[in-house]
Amino acid sequence: MKKRRIAILGSTGSIGRQALDVIRQHRDLFEVELLTANNSSRLLVEQAIEFEANNAVICNEDRYKEVSDALRPYFTKVFAGMQSVCDLVSGDGIDMVLTSMVGFSGLRSTVAAVTAGKAIALANKETLVAAGETVMSLAQRHNAPILPVDSEHSAIFQCLRSSPGATIEKIHLTASGGPFRTWTKEEIASATAAQALHHPKWSMGNKITIDSATMMNKGLEIIEARWLFDVDPDRINVVVHPQSVIHSMVEFADGAVMAQLGHPDMREPIQYALGYPERLTLDSRRLDFAGLGAMTFEAPDETRFPALALAREALKKGGNMPCIMNAANEVAVDAFLHGRIGFYGITDLVSRCMAAVDYVSRPDLDCIYLTDREAAAKAREILPEIA
Repeated sequence: MKKRRIAILGSTGSIGRQALDVIRQHRDLFEVELLTANNSSRLLVEQAIEFEANNAVICNEDRYKEVSDALRPYFTKVFAGMQSVCDLVSGDGIDMVLTSMVGFSGLRSTVAAVTAGKAIALANKETLVAAGETVMSLAQRHNAPILPVDSEHSAIFQCLRSSPGATIEKIHLTASGGPFRTWTKEEIASATAAQALHHPKWSMGNKITIDSATMMNKGLEIIEARWLFDVDPDRINVVVHPQSVIHSMVEFADGAVMAQLGHPDMREPIQYALGYPERLTLDSRRLDFAGLGAMTFEAPDETRFPALALAREALKKGGNMPCIMNAANEVAVDAFLHGRIGFYGITDLVSRCMAAVDYVSRPDLDCIYLTDREAAAKAREILPEIA
C-alpha cells in the first residue's frame, strides 16, 4: 500500500483522536498532512507536534495566536477559520480527508474536498442527512469515493463487498438501544443529561451520545444509508441489538443475510476506511464467541423514542426537510445538555420546527445553508415555549 497523506477534520474530537491512534500504529503507511479543531487549541498543538503535521487549522480565530506561537518552533504551518480548512483540503498534498467534525459544520469542508476529487472517509453523518442527494451527485461527478466510517455503515459496506452487484432486499441497521432501552416513558421523561451521557457500550462525544439516547442517531443513519447505498427508504430496517456485537446486516434477494461483527471499537471502521481496500493489523480486542453468550434483538419502540419516526418522516418528505430536522435537533440537544429543556423536549422542538420552517422540494446547496440557519433560528425562537 502506497503511503497516504491524511487530513483529519475535527482531530481533537472522539473520532479524530481514535483516527490518530490508528495512524500511530501505522506511521509507515500514513502521513498527517492537516489537522483541524474548533476550540481545543492545546490538544491540537500536541497532536501537530507528535504527528509532525504539515498544516493545522484552529477554526476559532480568537485562538490563532495561541496555536501559532506554540507551533512556531516546529514545521507546522498554522491557519485560522473555516475558509482555511476548505482551501487546504483542496490542495494537491492530500490523498484522503477524514471528516469528523460534529454536526452541520462539516458540510462545507466536505463539499470542498469532494469537489477537489479527494477520497472521503465520512464520519460526519449530518453531511448526507442535510444534503445527501447533492453531495453524492458531486462525488460521482468529481470521482471522489466516499467511504463510511460510522460503524453501522462500514459494516454494510463490508457486507456489500462480499456480493458485488447483488440485489439488496433489506438493510438492517443495528442499534444498542442507548441508556434508556429498558426505561418506561415516564422514567425517560425525567432523565438528566448526565444519565443520557452514560452510554452502555460506546464512547462518543456529547452530541452523538445524546442522539443515541433519543435514537435520533439511528434516524440520521437511516437517511445516511439511503444516500450512501442508493437504497429505497422502505428497505432500511432498524433492529435493537443491546450487545452491539453485530454492527449491521444486509439481506439479499435470495434471503441470505451477511453481518459484520466486532467489539464496540470505532478504530476498526476508521482503519478500514483509511486503509481501504486493504485490511491492516489493529491492536484491538478479539471476539471470543464461546464467551459471548446470547445475542438478542428487538424492535425499536417509537412511542418511547419518537425521533425515529421524525427521521423517517423527514426522509419521506425529502427536499430540505432532513436539513430542517437536523438543524432543530442540534439546537435541541445543546439546550438539553445545558438543562434548558427536558429529554422529550428534544423531539418536541424538532417536530415543531419541521412544521414551521418553509419546505423546499429541490434545494441546491445555497438553499441548504439558508435552511440550516433558518431552522436553527426558528428552534431558538420556539425554545422558550418548550422550556
